[in-house]
Amino acid sequence: MKYYVGIDIGSISTKGVVIDENNNIVASEYIWTNASPIDATKRLINALIKKCKKEYLDNIYAIGTTGSARKLIGKIIGASTVKNEITAHAVGTISKYPDVSTIIEIGGQDSKIIIIKNGVVIDYAMNTLCAAGTGAFLSSQAKRLGIDVEEIQDYYKRATNPAKIAARCTVFAESDMIHKAQIGYKKEDLIAGLCNAIVENYTNNFIRGRKIEDKVVFQGGVSRNNGVVEAFRDKLGKDIYVDKDSHLLGAFGIAIIAKKEQKNQKIDLKIKDIEYKIREKECGGCSNNCEVVYIYEGKNLLDTIGNRCEKCKNISI
Repeated sequence: MKYYVGIDIGSISTKGVVIDENNNIVASEYIWTNASPIDATKRLINALIKKCKKEYLDNIYAIGTTGSARKLIGKIIGASTVKNEITAHAVGTISKYPDVSTIIEIGGQDSKIIIIKNGVVIDYAMNTLCAAGTGAFLSSQAKRLGIDVEEIQDYYKRATNPAKIAARCTVFAESDMIHKAQIGYKKEDLIAGLCNAIVENYTNNFIRGRKIEDKVVFQGGVSRNNGVVEAFRDKLGKDIYVDKDSHLLGAFGIAIIAKKEQKNQKIDLKIKDIEYKIREKECGGCSNNCEVVYIYEGKNLLDTIGNRCEKCKNISI
């Protein structure tokens, strides 16, 4: 039996899976990136190695990377396949739900929508410009209210008068949350308002002009929050499918792609010993003024981290 590895390196979390020839996940791991994709990948690989049987490790034939640091991590682990998140998430989802038409994905710091027809991506959009409506914002607000993220669904279901929370900006949303709490809104109504605001933010950004067809699959870290899932069901009036591995579908998808592109040659699952140089610069290419980290191997630019668009890659340093 041959085995294949997929790694999805995000700004908030890093995910990894090992699959067999039949696309069964035989090992998986989900860890926080902690602003260091290289260290996160080392921890991820060590965790996967501990979970894998020797048979798996001795018969790895392809490794794929996706996510914001896919090129960098692909280089240091010798990945055979490097693809963008849209492709990876689409392949992973279609493999489990062949009849999927709409993919809703909300991660730690970004969101995306993927429209599929007859198994082919026909439209997509990504938002990386505002943290409102992402996992990081949801977690910070729940923490401020003294609620574990896992409790949000219970609070959402108990709400009788959900607070109206500004959805378009983290600053306004947080101010709204504070104001509504001060004027006496119950905690469950604040939580319901927060979940509704995340959904409202998503629909305002992505669904205008797009027809949402069944089947709708929700994935990414926020999909594990049942309060937001319920809010999407109420808003869209549709069944929302959440896979048990919804947070791993990017890694799962890139593992499947790597399997298809394998060169029938065994690969060691390890980090290469390469010296890197890291330089930082404010891009200035647009109004975002991203603080970008440029990672070099010698004079060769391996990857950029922290950029919210492609303009930063064209800035000389």
